[in-house]
Amino acid sequence: MNKGLLSVDEALGVLLEGARPLAEIETVPTLEATGRVLAVAQTSTMDVPPMDNSAMDGYALRRVDVPAPDTRLRVAQRIAAGAVGAALEPGSAARIFTGAPIPDGADAIVMQEFCTLDGDAVVVKKVPQPEEWIRRRGSDIRAGAQILAAGTRLQPQDTGLAASVGIATLPVVRRVRLGLFFTGDELVMPGDPLPPGRIYNSNRFTLNGLAKAFDCDTRDYGIVPDSLEATRAVLRRAASECDVIVTSGGVSVGEADFVKPAVEAEGSLLMWRIAMKPGRPLAFGRVRGVRAEGGAGPEAAFIGLPGNPVSSFVTFLIFVRPFLLRTQGIADVAPRAIAARADFDWREPDARREFLRVKWNASGGLDLYPTQDSAVMTSTAWADGLVDNPPNEVIRKGDAVRFLPFSELYA
Repeated sequence: MNKGLLSVDEALGVLLEGARPLAEIETVPTLEATGRVLAVAQTSTMDVPPMDNSAMDGYALRRVDVPAPDTRLRVAQRIAAGAVGAALEPGSAARIFTGAPIPDGADAIVMQEFCTLDGDAVVVKKVPQPEEWIRRRGSDIRAGAQILAAGTRLQPQDTGLAASVGIATLPVVRRVRLGLFFTGDELVMPGDPLPPGRIYNSNRFTLNGLAKAFDCDTRDYGIVPDSLEATRAVLRRAASECDVIVTSGGVSVGEADFVKPAVEAEGSLLMWRIAMKPGRPLAFGRVRGVRAEGGAGPEAAFIGLPGNPVSSFVTFLIFVRPFLLRTQGIADVAPRAIAARADFDWREPDARREFLRVKWNASGGLDLYPTQDSAVMTSTAWADGLVDNPPNEVIRKGDAVRFLPFSELYA
């Protein structure tokens, strides 16, 4: 361990201990709930399916009436989905369609592919098995069963499940109010002329995009001038309006790095140096807001990210992501890692824990982006995820590595 630096796990532990889950609950239409975090567990008030129904287009019949292949039965009725048929008479069959209720007396469905219609009769070419192609009432969900747990970040299939038992609205945690601002007199917005010595502010776009991926109510305070007073002023405003403040740049020890002293002046700073690469300068603390009528206002969590674009991107995924999820009320915030094959050599590892940009290749292994510099944004757009490499760990071709796909880190 580098002297004076916190490990990634130590830093993450401090962050998550400081996360305060939101208590406010909103009720939203189920149709609009995808991406939101469920606040209260949901149970079904009905059986699913609500009645015995056909799993196939075919013919409903009594097995006793089909003792052998090529049995001929009278077609007595036609039952479409949404209709209810009459009780099945002995020696007859019902033309039935997928999802239609099973008529009383029927105990099997024969698929239409094994039947031939002949006038008002059907020739059944196979002997059906017991319960064949019948979905029984409650075979999927029983009334009273829990279908969705509190703390679930609702996916499309979750809202579909809720709708399938008639739930029209869902109680969800209100969105996290996330404040973003960016420091650096060198920053210029795309579309404006680029004077000598200046750079375009890519972090503003990356972090706003990440905030949307986690369904935040984002307040973007823009680029803040490199001064202590300007930084303190925007911190006070953001703390009054937001639950969490995330900044990019200004958390190192340079003469023009004002975020750290500004946070210390407006609140408290708990940590700021992490043994990871990219992303060593990272800050966590709290900032006090002010009320419109004067006096101390609400308090917001603060996470200060480094200014280098790759460092900012990676530290958001490793630290801000789980903090936001925990604030939303999600308990399990660790991304699922995949054991994958490295198709590259990494002979000179760092003493810090590294997050390497990699991409799946056609043979099912991982390729390494040739330049792992923290300023090379191309690597993040090229990559499919990150290899989480322990300190001082050499990687050789063929080794199994811990791979964090972006698909997991965005979930």
